[in-house]
Formats: sequence, structure tokens, C-alpha cells
Amino acid sequence: MKLYYAPGACSLASHIALRETGLTFELDKLDFATRKTAGGENFLSINPKGYVPALRLDNGEVLTEGAAILQYIADRGAARLIAAAGTMERYRTQEWLNFIATEIHKNYSPLFNKATPGKTRVLARERLTNRLGYVEAALAKSPYLVGGRYTVADIYLFVTLSWSRIVGFDLTPFPNVRDFQARVGARAAVREALKAEGLG
Repeated sequence: MKLYYAPGACSLASHIALRETGLTFELDKLDFATRKTAGGENFLSINPKGYVPALRLDNGEVLTEGAAILQYIADRGAARLIAAAGTMERYRTQEWLNFIATEIHKNYSPLFNKATPGKTRVLARERLTNRLGYVEAALAKSPYLVGGRYTVADIYLFVTLSWSRIVGFDLTPFPNVRDFQARVGARAAVREALKAEGLG
């Protein structure tokens, strides 16, 4: 498999999951300015949507969208990063993946764009504060999001939280979130992925 990524982007979650599961993979870094990969490929021919992650499977097919890729990796790796299909624990993981994608990830997005109007930035920060309040309450009951077991949802949450420092979003009011961030950040696979992307 080949993971197309950009350092520190949401593709980092897929990268961490691949390392956690022990699957064999290679990395190809995207240059957003040129839309070319380090391997010389035209990224738009791989993913016409133009963003990472994209995962080229061993049969040549390309899978896109982070939440889908995370579930694909989790189903194929040795580590149990997602519960079996049909279980409530599986649906809870999918519930969190969707919440993180739509309510957390997408509220960081306007904060990265210098052209985002001030009012929109304020609204995004208010929404993030509200959504992370929900996460804070969940992490007060358990060290991880789903039944106390580390899953791909935790990996995705960790990556989105890492953007707080970049955009200047203060996590001080969320002690359980900060403890979670430290707990996940201490994992060997996380440290390896960060190092491989030049982030740690």
C-alpha cells in the first residue's frame, strides 16, 4: 500500500494507524503548491478532490477520505483498532469518527486560512470550544473514546488536537483532553509517524 500524505495534515491519522497495525506500506509526500508527489506523480490523477489522505491499495485501487481509510486499515491490521462489524462498539467508533470529521476537524479548517473573515474565525473557535467540551466530558469517564479501548477514533482526535498549537487554540480549559493528547502522543507508533513526517 502507498499512503499519500502531507506532514501534520489529517493524513497523519492514517499514517499512525498503519504503524499501529504493522501493515506494510510506503509513503509519498504531497507538495500542495505543485500538486505533485515526492515520487513524481500528479496527485490530481490519484485523487481528483486534491487533498490527502489517499491510499493506493495493493490491487491499484485508490481509497480516499480519512474516516474510510482509517476503518480500512483497522480491519486489516494485526492490532484491534476497531471492533467487529455489526457490534455496537463498531458503531460507536463510527459515530466518533463522524463527529471528529464534521464537528472538530472542519472547525479547525477556517483557522488555517488567512483569508477567513474575523467573524467566521470567532464562530469556529466558539464551536470548537463547545465540541471539545463534549469530548472533555467523555474523556472524564474513560481514557479513550470507545469503551476504554484505543481505536482509530482516538488517532483521528489526536491529530486534530495537534492543530491547536498551530492555530493558537488554547486547550488549557480541557484537562482531560490534554491528558489524552499526552497519552496518545507517548505511543511508539505515534512518535515514529511524527518523526517520519519531520514533526518530532
